[in-house]
Amino acid sequence: MVDKLGDWVRTHTCGDLRGAQIGQNVLLLGWVHRVRDLGHLVFVDVRDRYGLTQIVVDGEHLRDRAKHLRAEFVIGVKGRVRARAPEALNPKMPTGEVEVQAVEIKTLSEARVPPFVIADEVTANDDLRLKYRYLDLRRPALQANLGLRHRVTLAVRKYFDAQRFWEIETPVLTKSTPEGARDYLVPSRVHPGEFYALPQSPQIFKQILMIAGTDRYFQIVKCFRDEDLRADRQPEFTQIDVEMSFATRELVFAAIEPLMRDIFQVIGRDIATPFARMSYADAIARYGSDKPDLRVGMAIADLSGGFADSTFSVFRDAVAGGGVVRGLVVPGAASYSRKQLDDLSAQAREMGAGGLVWARRSGDVVQSSALKAAGADAIAAVLAEAGAGATDLLLMAAGPAEATSKVLGALRLDIAKREGWLKPDEYAFVWVVDFPLLEWDGEEKRWVAMHHPFTSPIEAHMDRMEQEPGQVLAQAYDLVLNGSEIGGGSIRIHDNALQQRMFRLLGISDEDAKLRFGFFLEALEYGTPPHGGIALGLDRIVAILAGESSIRDVIAFPKTAQAVDLMSTAPTPVSLAQLRELRLKTDA
Repeated sequence: MVDKLGDWVRTHTCGDLRGAQIGQNVLLLGWVHRVRDLGHLVFVDVRDRYGLTQIVVDGEHLRDRAKHLRAEFVIGVKGRVRARAPEALNPKMPTGEVEVQAVEIKTLSEARVPPFVIADEVTANDDLRLKYRYLDLRRPALQANLGLRHRVTLAVRKYFDAQRFWEIETPVLTKSTPEGARDYLVPSRVHPGEFYALPQSPQIFKQILMIAGTDRYFQIVKCFRDEDLRADRQPEFTQIDVEMSFATRELVFAAIEPLMRDIFQVIGRDIATPFARMSYADAIARYGSDKPDLRVGMAIADLSGGFADSTFSVFRDAVAGGGVVRGLVVPGAASYSRKQLDDLSAQAREMGAGGLVWARRSGDVVQSSALKAAGADAIAAVLAEAGAGATDLLLMAAGPAEATSKVLGALRLDIAKREGWLKPDEYAFVWVVDFPLLEWDGEEKRWVAMHHPFTSPIEAHMDRMEQEPGQVLAQAYDLVLNGSEIGGGSIRIHDNALQQRMFRLLGISDEDAKLRFGFFLEALEYGTPPHGGIALGLDRIVAILAGESSIRDVIAFPKTAQAVDLMSTAPTPVSLAQLRELRLKTDA
């Protein structure tokens, strides 16, 4: 039997009660978490988002009612708070020193048997959890993640308000300006055959806001990208979008570092500022990635000089051909077995390396997979040059500079994960700066923007854009935390002529640029202040704060890696009537 709520209003949440409330009459409302029937007593744990309280049912009439309760029923309980018996205290629960002796129970809603247990240690697979997301979200861990997300966004808004930024909403239905990921298109019923696009970013609009004189803007905004998804990408995501007039790189950094400090204080952690800085070139050379994880050392060293005249022909020829020899010192790994070393070599080959050479000391004797070819003296010298100690292992690879560093960088992270050196509660920030403005797209046979087409080149390189496009550096920067890019930004182009030069470099004709970006190019001609900004990934930041490996666990209703909402079953076909109204046909 289901009861009406009537005039029942809860006096406390299920996480409120403590010793101070002993003797008080209370009314709790929530979900049945667990029922334990001891015959003469029935214990019912009642849960809401705030916590869990134990209910004791000992009256005959109420016992019969309590015995019919099942997990996830919604109930109301009136009762009196009392102290638990000493042997029944539960120090692991905030409410563990008290219980409520029930005097009246209402069943407000019954529930089918859930497809999985509502508990933090859930064993259900991800697809089942996403199909029944409303049940998954009842788990205390996910509720805590959503609460953390709320507190982070609140801290963001408080910080920017204090810094005189305005939060301004930009359009969700906008113009398709594809350059990078594919747009999600929305057909217009009023203008048949024409389409809006969902924004990949508010980029153009926030720049127009600077032209409009708003000076300092931010927005916590949904963005959409119809791209091939990876495990930790979502087709819709949330970013903290920021733009400032008269900005320099230093002003942007000075605005964002205190913001990150405030965000991390939400979880009670103090972070040191200013953040480290590293050029893109150094990040690739020393860590094999433009998203370096600095929680462990193990920087990659260039050892080419020691092999220029070596008897080890593989490395000597690589250097002579314009390549490099680079090495990675793994601390304490001299004790690795031959099988472990063989596995590392096989892993390097799978990553595209021609091979992997290892070297180490065993007492006064040097050992190496290239000992016969290179000689003991050369191996001893390169161990010393790399700074490898008596208990360390040196891994070396040769070939093109970037590819070699990327292989060693991937091995570095894999070894660090296996050895447990990447602590989730350690936070290593770094600004990666001086990115190339452009990169060559081998498939499309053209230059593409490494960040986006509105990024300004550094002033000293503006004259080289047409003659040496691959050598031009950008006024772009990424904020990296623990090997994840959590933000990217730049100083923008604020001159119409320079913006059109940039479009031409990207293979966008003047006619096409006018069609796609004409309104923005025209706006640039009406007095545009120098400006710049950044976009920070809210989903990724909250996941790191929560210690979650996937952003799906900090998003209320995420999609699968195939961009499917398993709960609502979106995307789905629409009716022929809807298609006719939009003047659309499909070949599906």
